[in-house]
Amino acid sequence: MVSAIILAAGKGSRMNSDKAKQYMEINGKPLLYYSLKVFDASVVDEIILVTRGSDIDYVRDEIVDKYGFHKVRKIVAGGKERFNSVSKGLRACDKRNKIIMIHDAARPCVTNRMILDSISGARRYKACTVAMPVKDTIKIVDENEYGIETPDRRTLYQIQTPQTFDRKTLEEAYERLRVSGDTDITDDTMVVERYLDIPSKMIEGSYENIKVTTPEDIVLAEIYLK
Repeated sequence: MVSAIILAAGKGSRMNSDKAKQYMEINGKPLLYYSLKVFDASVVDEIILVTRGSDIDYVRDEIVDKYGFHKVRKIVAGGKERFNSVSKGLRACDKRNKIIMIHDAARPCVTNRMILDSISGARRYKACTVAMPVKDTIKIVDENEYGIETPDRRTLYQIQTPQTFDRKTLEEAYERLRVSGDTDITDDTMVVERYLDIPSKMIEGSYENIKVTTPEDIVLAEIYLK
């Protein structure tokens, strides 16, 4: 059985908008709607939606109930940082579910194929993430913004979500993170790699599986979702 944690607790400060980006409209519906729609129609058994505490009633009434997302079992308040929100979502998951998926609500173009492939990957490898090879040459720079190294592009991937894990693996990694007190975690695969030394398998995503971060991304998402 599978739980999907959808993270929608961010502010989206780079949007230059008074409205949090997860509620901004794309083709007439809030950004959050699109991720929920795909996961709700998938094989996952439950959705744990993590949002800002002050938004819980709004999200329940204006998105979850309005659009009939029946797999959203709980809506919980997120934390200050991403890893805090994931921890709260993980504690809310049904204890019977052995596979945990984590997805950013800011990626509305996720597909059912990505979900199925990720679940299979987690069962086989314990940890996996949707990702795509980078297209551009990447430079490593020094503190003065001079290029000092050009890594082999063939070894570089841009990481997306969902990221999917064997539950015991994820819980152990997050417990070690909690004890350590680290605050520089920006990615869930990073937690498993750092604290359990378990590499994450790359699962093919899509270049259309963008993270909506700036106003220009809204335009792209509108095109892809049509």
